[in-house]
Amino acid sequence: MRPFMDKVVPEAWEAARHFSSTVARVAQERGLTSTEIELVKVRASQLNGCAYCLDLHCREARAAGVPQQKLDLLPAWRETALYDEREVAVLAVTEAATRLPLTEDSAADLAGARNVLGDDAFIATEWVAAAINTFNRISILSHHPVRARDSDGRIVR
Repeated sequence: MRPFMDKVVPEAWEAARHFSSTVARVAQERGLTSTEIELVKVRASQLNGCAYCLDLHCREARAAGVPQQKLDLLPAWRETALYDEREVAVLAVTEAATRLPLTEDSAADLAGARNVLGDDAFIATEWVAAAINTFNRISILSHHPVRARDSDGRIVR
């Protein structure tokens, strides 16, 4: 079992948590909704294969009001008209920021997203994606465990 990064160097973990809370606050101040922020976190976590962050942010997305159907279809968001124009834009930014380096297609997606979101919300989305990508890496490298939960979200022992 690998040591948890957050437990071995808690000062860095606290700095990362402060960074993340600052990004979340600023993102909302710049016009992102809590549901848009959670869609970014879930989609990046899917792309990175971070089970711990998926478990956490799917619960937080539902609590923020993201319908279960949107969470279920998130891997195929480009194949459905279920997501509104802003959600499509934040998901495009998320994928571009997570699947580096940028390609011609992702650069085009970013240009389109910027037109939909405007500069403030566009850059805020990039910050949210950068922050969750950081946490995905911490959790994956630490092998943070996912605990079984009941239908109410309580940990099953």
